[in-house]
Amino acid sequence: MTAKLNDDCFVLDKDRIAHHEALAILRSRACTAVESEEVPLAEAAGRFLAEALVSPRPIPAHDNAAVDGYAFAHSAYNKEEGARLIVAGEASAGHPFQAIPAPDNAVRIFTGAVMPSGLDTVVMREDARLEQKGNERWVHIPPGLKQGANRRLAGEDSKPGDVLVEVGARLRPQEVAAAAATGLDRLRCYAPLKVAIVSTGDEILRPGEAFSPGKVYDANAAMLEGLIRAAGAEAVDLGILPDKAELVRAALFDASRRYDAVVISGGASQGAEDHVVRSIDALGKRHLWQIAIKPGRPMSFGQIGDCVVLGLPGNPVAVFVCFLIYVRPVLTRLAGGVWPEPVSFPVPASFAQKKKVGRREFWRARLTRTGGRLAVAKFARDGSGLISSMREADGLIEVAEDVSEVREGDMVDFIPFTEFGLPPS
Repeated sequence: MTAKLNDDCFVLDKDRIAHHEALAILRSRACTAVESEEVPLAEAAGRFLAEALVSPRPIPAHDNAAVDGYAFAHSAYNKEEGARLIVAGEASAGHPFQAIPAPDNAVRIFTGAVMPSGLDTVVMREDARLEQKGNERWVHIPPGLKQGANRRLAGEDSKPGDVLVEVGARLRPQEVAAAAATGLDRLRCYAPLKVAIVSTGDEILRPGEAFSPGKVYDANAAMLEGLIRAAGAEAVDLGILPDKAELVRAALFDASRRYDAVVISGGASQGAEDHVVRSIDALGKRHLWQIAIKPGRPMSFGQIGDCVVLGLPGNPVAVFVCFLIYVRPVLTRLAGGVWPEPVSFPVPASFAQKKKVGRREFWRARLTRTGGRLAVAKFARDGSGLISSMREADGLIEVAEDVSEVREGDMVDFIPFTEFGLPPS
């Protein structure tokens, strides 16, 4: 079995860990947790590559025509006056011109066809003029063409030995196309990471159950399932655990034996009915708890045996933000991928907002245009139970610990949801 966490220790000696420290702990500890397997090319998109894709030959393999036209040797051409050349034959894609043309010959050529021996330039068909004399055809080529015009060079895309895709890359259709261009029909990829989802709380109902006062429907499990799948892992929903310590402990122990990772929503604090953190401590090791962020402060990270356990708050917005910032990169690394680094973009704020110093905050926000200028607007309300703020946002504003106020026009760091692998709204 592949180890899912590095063996180094972390001593919890702070009430709350800074954002950058939490990321450093997560990044240093998570490692590939799954084995590799051969995958048919048609099934490879979305998987993490386990063996680098290396070009075995030049791509393209031959010099070829980029347009329909006439191939000729630039040495037989007068750039100021043009040229009049005999058409010696024809070359099409998959059917090369077999003979060696004379220096004063041209060859009718179609897009993608191999360039005939000795010919290095192509004039577009619509720019050439044909002349028939008896059994001979001549082509008039206008002046002004540069040597190598309309010709694709062998190896122009990649050369033998070039690494086309690195280990740990998540394969997109573009990378699959690169593999197909080398002639491979299978790729060695990591097996899908298996992640269990657990919800906790006596107040939680599953969608479809009859509503009753004091209850709340579980929005987290369905959201986490979509987020986990978007991260390239397999998600299995284990249902809702009641607020009973022995049941939480037993369920987490059982899940740790069957899954690579467990993602839990709710029960992340230290209240009388919050049993997740105490269960992790009792069954395994806790490496991180209480991060100086908003939303999502009580997030935890640990292990039970060789299973990674990630405890999230119960409020949907905190679950969503913590997953994107902390859980997604951990799952990516466990799945064999390269630790993702979402790119933020400086954008002027179209709002003013005060903030408490000493913690990092992630505000739901949407890009806007004011007077033709791009800006970013913060969702007006901060409640971490407001699902509407996630629906209406198209990214997060990341605000550092030392910032106490954002004024209208200040540049802020905006991370679009597309940086987390989510489609735009």
